[in-house]
Amino acid sequence: MSESTVIGWDIGGAHVKASLVERGVVRDVAQWPCPLWQGLDRLEIVLAAARERWPASAGASHAITMTGEMVDLFEHREAGVLALADALEASLQGPLAFYAGERGWCAPGDEVAQGWEAIASANWRATAELAARGIDEGVLVDVGSTTTDLIALRGGTVQARGRSDAARLASGELVYQGVVRTPLCALAPRIAFGEQRYNVMNEFFATTADVYRLTGELDPAHDQHPAADDGAKDAAATRRRLARMIGLDARDASDDAWLDFAHAWRTAQLTELCGQLERVIAAAGLSPDAPVVSAGCGGFLASELAAALDRPCLSFASLALDRGAADRGDELLRWAQVAAPSVAVGLLLPKAGV
Repeated sequence: MSESTVIGWDIGGAHVKASLVERGVVRDVAQWPCPLWQGLDRLEIVLAAARERWPASAGASHAITMTGEMVDLFEHREAGVLALADALEASLQGPLAFYAGERGWCAPGDEVAQGWEAIASANWRATAELAARGIDEGVLVDVGSTTTDLIALRGGTVQARGRSDAARLASGELVYQGVVRTPLCALAPRIAFGEQRYNVMNEFFATTADVYRLTGELDPAHDQHPAADDGAKDAAATRRRLARMIGLDARDASDDAWLDFAHAWRTAQLTELCGQLERVIAAAGLSPDAPVVSAGCGGFLASELAAALDRPCLSFASLALDRGAADRGDELLRWAQVAAPSVAVGLLLPKAGV
């Protein structure tokens, strides 16, 4: 494989995403489930799968961003960054560079040790940085499996007020809700079903995957983690899990009623995300016609948020990929949306001249 080949990595706590970039052109994108909290061996399994997918990857450069340092496998975030960097250096062949946001790129070893805080959970910034280069003004709305990033863009630069996860949680730029792994009890304390409103059971009975699986909006390819009860993912099992959120059984109502219930949860999540998005837009002073840039496996919600705020919506893939990407298939475009941070670092590294 030539020196102009880069593999972009986004090492998350629940998934690993990777993009194969050759001479500045994204050729392939993949995502693997990786429950990192269960041990670093889970990462090794994924890295082996990546080698099998791209057997000629030996010698490629590796552009790496991460959020996996947050899992409770590690005593603190610094330990997580260092452990992941060591594991990747030991397993990957070819030069490695770790994305550190405004700081630039860090080499393994002392640079990672000194720059760990900038490396930690910087994947959102990579996506925003690449998107910002394609528009004059806008707001990135990346709705993933677990979290949502809301990042203002202007003048080719990232206009984030927060840098760390903690600061972004305070500013509203990070909302810890996604369309797959979020427990439903995190969305609302009370929810409507039929003519009644119910207190929600604060138990891990169901997740947002159950909502969007029932509404038909969640791509099965993005539904990679076990259900809350480790049960089936068919409609019947999904309705059973939703019913438990308010102390009922699926047989207590019709299928249509449970679909309406799923939409009630959907509305609750959209309302929260819309409020946070309006907060970010107002703080940045974005113009009324500044577009939403959608990304993530929940991009369908980003499109709806744009419509709710009467703003145009662009896809991250349309800004990041070359004009010939569409000719290489819809699957590439879909996965580039889902794995946006890995695409971003894979494209940013060569431009940085590292």
